[in-house]
Amino acid sequence: MKSAAFLLCVIALGMTLPAFAADSSGVQTVYLLPMANGLDQYLASRLAASGVFHVTTDPKRADAFFTDKVGEAFEQRLADLLPPAEGNASKDGRSKESGGSIPPSTFSRAKGTIFLVDAATRSVLWSAYEPSKNTTPVELNRTAERIVARLAEPGKRK
Repeated sequence: MKSAAFLLCVIALGMTLPAFAADSSGVQTVYLLPMANGLDQYLASRLAASGVFHVTTDPKRADAFFTDKVGEAFEQRLADLLPPAEGNASKDGRSKESGGSIPPSTFSRAKGTIFLVDAATRSVLWSAYEPSKNTTPVELNRTAERIVARLAEPGKRK
């Protein structure tokens, strides 16, 4: 009897967790930021071939961004790509001309982690840990293929 109650609790929890997942169903067009070892090029090729997302070379047209880094450096890169409409000040008050250095982020050290970040809200919609075994073109292509396969799995992107 206890195992049946436990099973029902697990099933109920499993049904409620997708409701809390970030919604990436509105994402159709993505822009890929440069990634370690040129993975962005392989990922763009695989995404375009699979039809999971449309890949754009214009960051202003993207619904979301693929990156292998998040944190202040990522935010600064987006600010450079998508400057705010009201002058040169970014939302944290730093001027683009100030040349202020960005402290290193521990988020950028996670080799093999890929993030899909919403362009409007800057929320991480999806992430995966898919490290390459080495940096050969064949292995980077396989890694990109695995990432796209994970994106295409039903229920993995809500």
